[in-house]
Amino acid sequence: MNKEQKTAMIEELKDKFANNNFFYIADSSSMTVADISDFRRACFEKGVSVKVYKNTLIKKALESFGEDKGYAPIYDVLKGQSTLIFAETANLPAKIIKEFRKDDKSDNPKPALKAAYIDSDVFVGDDQVKPLSELKSKEDLIGDIILLLESPIKNVIGSLQSGGNTISGLLKALEERGE
Repeated sequence: MNKEQKTAMIEELKDKFANNNFFYIADSSSMTVADISDFRRACFEKGVSVKVYKNTLIKKALESFGEDKGYAPIYDVLKGQSTLIFAETANLPAKIIKEFRKDDKSDNPKPALKAAYIDSDVFVGDDQVKPLSELKSKEDLIGDIILLLESPIKNVIGSLQSGGNTISGLLKALEERGE
C-alpha cells in the first residue's frame, strides 16, 4: 500500500468516525474463513458494515479528532487484527456478536470484542458484549417515554368516562381515588 492509498484510507476512516456515533472494534483473527463469511453475512443482513483495517490507519484517523471525542482508551486495544463494525443502532453489533457466538463452545468465543464506542463512552474488553447487547435503542427509549406519558392521560380519560362525562363526575372520581 503506497502513501496515497494510506492517506485515502485514513480519510475514509475519518469520514466514518465523524458520521457514526457507534462503532465496535473486534478481533476475528482466529476465525475460519467460513465463520468470517457467516459473520459478515449476519451483519450485512442487519445493515451493519464490517471491514478489516490496519491498526496504524485506525489510530491515525482517531487521533485526527484530538481529545474531544475521548478516543484515547481505544488506542491500547489496537493490536493484532482489528475489524471495525459500524451500525446505526448502538446495541445491534453486540446483539449480532452474542447471537453469532450462541453455538460457540470454545473458551475464547469469536469474534472477540476489543472495544466499543457508544456516544462518547468507550467500553473495553470482551466482557462488555452482554451489557452492550442489553442497551436500549433510541426507538425503545422513545417507546418507554410514550408509555409513561400515556398512562396519566388514560387515567383521566377513564375517570371522565366513568363519571358520566361531566366535570362533577370527574371531580367525584378523583376524590374517591384520593381517599
